[in-house]
Amino acid sequence: MAILDRIETPRDLDALTPEECRKLAAEIREFLIAEVAKTGGHLGPNLGVVELTIAIHRVFDSPRDPIVFDTGHQSYVHKLLTGRRDFSRLRQRGGLAGYPQRSESEHDIVESSHASSSLSWADGISRAFARRAQHDRHVVAVVGDGALTGGMTWEALNNITDDNDRNLVIVVNDNGRSYAPTIGGMARFLNGVRTSTSYRELQEGSERFFSAFGAPGRTVYRATRGAMRGIASRASGNQDLYSNLDIKYVGPIDGHDLEAVERGLRQAKDYGRPTLVHVITEKGRGYAPAENDEADQFHSVGKINPDSGVPVQAASGASWTSVFRERIVELAAGDERIVAITAAMLAPTGLDLLAERHPERVYDVGIAEQHAVTSAAGLAYGGLHPVVAIYATFMNRAFDQLLMDVALHRAGVTFVLDRAGITGPDGASHNGVWDLATLQIVPGIRIAAPRDEATLRELLGEAVLVDDGPTVIRYPKGSVGAPVPAVRRLHDGVDVLLEAHEGASGSDADSAEQTDTSSTDVLFVTVGPMARVALAAAAILAEQGITATVVDPRWVVPVAHSVTELARSHRLLISIEDGIRVGGVGTRIRQALRDAGVDTAVSELGTPDAFPEHASREELLQDAGLTAEQIATAVADQVRGKRIPIARPE
Repeated sequence: MAILDRIETPRDLDALTPEECRKLAAEIREFLIAEVAKTGGHLGPNLGVVELTIAIHRVFDSPRDPIVFDTGHQSYVHKLLTGRRDFSRLRQRGGLAGYPQRSESEHDIVESSHASSSLSWADGISRAFARRAQHDRHVVAVVGDGALTGGMTWEALNNITDDNDRNLVIVVNDNGRSYAPTIGGMARFLNGVRTSTSYRELQEGSERFFSAFGAPGRTVYRATRGAMRGIASRASGNQDLYSNLDIKYVGPIDGHDLEAVERGLRQAKDYGRPTLVHVITEKGRGYAPAENDEADQFHSVGKINPDSGVPVQAASGASWTSVFRERIVELAAGDERIVAITAAMLAPTGLDLLAERHPERVYDVGIAEQHAVTSAAGLAYGGLHPVVAIYATFMNRAFDQLLMDVALHRAGVTFVLDRAGITGPDGASHNGVWDLATLQIVPGIRIAAPRDEATLRELLGEAVLVDDGPTVIRYPKGSVGAPVPAVRRLHDGVDVLLEAHEGASGSDADSAEQTDTSSTDVLFVTVGPMARVALAAAAILAEQGITATVVDPRWVVPVAHSVTELARSHRLLISIEDGIRVGGVGTRIRQALRDAGVDTAVSELGTPDAFPEHASREELLQDAGLTAEQIATAVADQVRGKRIPIARPE
């Protein structure tokens, strides 16, 4: 019987011998490679924390001692050790989440998958324990070295060291990477520790010396290794980092030496005050394809061949990210003012090619979205046009900077929001459904949503020419799909994708009023790729004798004049967006119609006011009623007066 099969709770680890623990680590790696290969997921980070997670659960008593994972994608091993071994539907509806999730287990404390927040959580939890005289409870925060580039981490450290009579252990999982290699002064410092000649020579030399005495010598070496690491740490100057923070430092420790990690954690636990344990690990450990992957050491993979690491399915067409990757390089070649900023996500956001061609024009600020946005305002003031490429869900972190530093100062900054709308498998914190509702309230902002490759290329070119305020380009995760051509373009840039009446035509200068839509039932106003859904719904309605016009504003904020004018000659307006409908683009269209004195009924379709669970994009769209069939059924009832809002009488 495999050792892993005997582990139902963390306390089952207590009876294992050191040799059994090492075998367990090997079994866990084999399990992760085999299972994640079938479903996709965060493989590299979890292969790197196997011994560390085992040691944490042997030393601390979860959930009585809460374990808080910073960026919870590294929690797969934690799930295994807390009795969750069914990975068959990882990141799929009904299966395990890709991040900690309270509904799964009492051992999961913090669900957010955003970086740099764990120390603030741990600070609050440990203060609560101290306040309630629960002095026998400890809090463990597992934070990556990449998260140390985020300012929130240092705000928390400042407060932790100001009131340090608490049982708080901070584990720095130092692998030199977030997605790609970690950048910045902190990264250079920690990299110096990892590669320090004095640290390395003292470690290797002492190991050779004691090994010469055979098994007894190796026993002495392991017993004294913690002390030697302290000497090595001082020799490499590592304690300088934390000397002014009034926080105990233990390490650096080889994160794959389970016994050494366990000793370090026990020292920290026994100290009785906030302690930082510096553990050096290797992302992708034990799996050659991941170890040899220079890009991100298999940070996140799709379905792969477990033997080779090669994807089992070729990508289906160009992705939104790849189109942006090529287009930004083209634009930068023709405009020296264009520079780009990323928050530790160079390749995931598509800025890697620009960095390769023009390294001096791409700034990676680390996991510091707030700094990225305000720095962009400064770059704009200096005469450049910065393009900030970021995941839509992470843009939430820098809203104040967008509002007060960029928009208030009318800075020409373009924000490119990848993974906007429903993304699916990554769960609640990664679904980017809030950007339209939150960003549209910023005065002077312009928001565009491309529907296909051509409009993404076109809109990005338009955005970087705007120098009197912020512009936003937002698009979803995945492949771009087939082109969605327009019948024609109206005078203010709105694309008509479907005419209600055959034969209606006009020049680019035509106004919306010139289209003969006097008896048209429905006007669909779409946001980005939802244009395809609207066209499909219109086709279903046509079979029932219900006429429809479909338009794509391209720039969805502010509302184009032609949209309000088209609404005058339609009985019902349906807006469709894959963002939260509370405060979404649909509500802005409704307000624009009322301001213009248009009494056309409006129905705003979008995602519900809830956190989307992990599931496929298609499943979540179905849940939200955003399939063509669902929309057509509802609209038919509205046109026939069976459902509110009822279409205006003909």
